[in-house]
Amino acid sequence: MSIQASSTEGSFAVLRRLHGLMREQRGWMVFGAALAVLSTLSGIGLLAVSGYFITSMALVGAGGAAINYYTPSALIRLFAILRTGGRYGERLVTHEATLRMLARLRVWLFARLVPLAPAALGELRSAELFSRLRADVDALEHAYLGVLIPMLVATVVMVVVVVVSLIYLPWLALPLLLLFLFGGGLLPAWALRQGRVPGATVVACNETLLALAADGLRGRAELALYGAEKAHADRLAAVVARQRRAQRRIDRLQALGSAGVMLSAQLAAVSALLLGLSALRGGLLGGPDLVMLALLVPAAFEAIAPLPEAWTQLASTLVSARRVFALADTPVPVPEPSQPSPSPSIRQHDLSLRGLRLRYGANGPWVLDGVDLDLPQGRHIALVGASGAGKSSLIGALTRLYPSEGSVTLGGSALDAWHGDDLRARIGVVEQRPYLFDASLRDNLRLARPDATAEQLDHVIEQAQLSDYVTGLPQGLRTWVGEDGIRVSGGEARRIAIARALLADPPILLLDEPAEGLDAGTVADLYAALRAAMVGRSVLLITHRLGGLADMVDEVATMRDGQIVDCIPVADYLARFDFSRGNEASFPVSTCCW
Repeated sequence: MSIQASSTEGSFAVLRRLHGLMREQRGWMVFGAALAVLSTLSGIGLLAVSGYFITSMALVGAGGAAINYYTPSALIRLFAILRTGGRYGERLVTHEATLRMLARLRVWLFARLVPLAPAALGELRSAELFSRLRADVDALEHAYLGVLIPMLVATVVMVVVVVVSLIYLPWLALPLLLLFLFGGGLLPAWALRQGRVPGATVVACNETLLALAADGLRGRAELALYGAEKAHADRLAAVVARQRRAQRRIDRLQALGSAGVMLSAQLAAVSALLLGLSALRGGLLGGPDLVMLALLVPAAFEAIAPLPEAWTQLASTLVSARRVFALADTPVPVPEPSQPSPSPSIRQHDLSLRGLRLRYGANGPWVLDGVDLDLPQGRHIALVGASGAGKSSLIGALTRLYPSEGSVTLGGSALDAWHGDDLRARIGVVEQRPYLFDASLRDNLRLARPDATAEQLDHVIEQAQLSDYVTGLPQGLRTWVGEDGIRVSGGEARRIAIARALLADPPILLLDEPAEGLDAGTVADLYAALRAAMVGRSVLLITHRLGGLADMVDEVATMRDGQIVDCIPVADYLARFDFSRGNEASFPVSTCCW
């Protein structure tokens, strides 16, 4: 299933959907925007009224006329207080709103990802998923801080300044409005259109760099062994160079946009002076009013100056938003049933498979192609077959992690009728490559049962033949296992996974190569412990080891090319091979090995 960021969804639709996800923070957002408008208008008003007041006082000193200086001085103090307090409050509130928004979006996206794993996320590497969850979500803050607030502030400022110009100098309103439209409308729109391609390139390069860095760190040993470090470094350098070229284009657009706004501000100031001087000579405008307008007009463009840069960055933000929404809108491959899971019955743990088919991808080959198998409650079956026959894929189908076709029933009820959590509470799985979290050994075990007691932990540790290992650890169960169990060996990780599965105490156990990576003595001890743990449980044991099968299972099913070709009693299966000769050639490699 391919996950691609849709480029057909319009920018307005993306922003509207993003705004819909922010509804829980709208109060903070509106309050922050109001404070931003207040502090900006106060700063502009402070400059304009200060110019008016200073000019008035100078004229009074020169001519000796009396004026009312209480009102402008009071306004200056008010604007100074509002600008300082509003600027502090705006930073505080807008960043609180942004952090709340990002937290909400990240949790929302993670909740959307959980039902998609692993079936719909197999094509994405971990670095790509991390990039969507962190970098792309972080980029969405620009929609509020970098676009919404500057647009709102600029719009209010333009309206206020045009209204003031209409009151004091009506002829200035038209050129001022045209310059506002150029600097606050045409330039941002041009920057957005020109920034789409380089913005998308920067986002794609950032994700590629994350993936290459992760691959390089995890595969450091292989790169060194095969002398491929320079080639990998060259790939990184090529991506960085491409990213820099795209970033330079964005920087150039931002510089041109800022220069255009500055040019508009200077033209507006010149227009205000020329028209104001003409009105001053005609007695239609006072000297203090002219100074006020001359300071008010260019100051207003300071609110417009961020728009070209903001809209240039908006192109990257829209790309990130589309990537996030494309991932979130991916159809759930294994949907949950609308009704509650079936009630327990007498045969609640009988598994029956008829014509089970599974493939990875809509056009991929069938890895399971008509599997028929019965696993009655309490029955133990070994599943053998060559690598690639579909044995491990069967576990994914039985646990509803991958979509499948055919009929699978648990206790007489279709597997599709079971909610995933309810089903997996009844089926314990030990994977061929179990995942251990970057936590302590105790936390990794308690993943199966968070409320497990110390006695229960000790019991499953003993069953999984981990007692000597745990005793030898300096910190015991508090020992940190590292990311993906990097501090433990493969055999130890598999035994930890067995202990974790036994701690969940499920009625059905699916064991995928539980003895892989263990020495013969440990395998014998482990199988002896598992025999006791398997009593009363249904067990499907995927294995390549014939040793100990006679005491472990009741039947042996052979899988070939995604099908069960036979299922016979274990004694009949072992009778096919001549153990007396001790010749490994007597065991068919296509079925299993010693």
